Amino acid sequence: MAKKIPIRKFSVRLIVFSAIMAALSVIMQLVLPQYSTPALPFIVLFFFVLTLFTLYIVLRDDVGKNDKRFISGYLLSRIIKFFSVILFVALYLLFCPDNDKIRFAVAFLIIYFMYSIFEVVILKKENERQFSSKENKKQA
Repeated sequence: MAKKIPIRKFSVRLIVFSAIMAALSVIMQLVLPQYSTPALPFIVLFFFVLTLFTLYIVLRDDVGKNDKRFISGYLLSRIIKFFSVILFVALYLLFCPDNDKIRFAVAFLIIYFMYSIFEVVILKKENERQFSSKENKKQA
């Protein structure tokens, strides 16, 4: 019987990470409002939902069941994330005031990279854990 990846563990980590990002965005809006965009909380919320969804797509299968399914799930999550990001940015830039476009773009890119680093670290740790458990089973 294959072991399930604990998505709940990753969800909790994502909630903690997103709470930190939200707190930083509130601090940014209070301390440096001239450099902040009013869309900052929505950007954090957008990436929280998107990251939760993409991690679910990647981690929903049983551990070690099929490496090709993991790769397919990862690529599917990247495609969904790419088109969601383009749609979100296009809609915001279409409807936002002209004086906010640069601040929005900078904030969006920073938060995008922060969440991307978070995803890579989480998936790398899980992949290393799976690899080490497979090696331990082979040696036993």
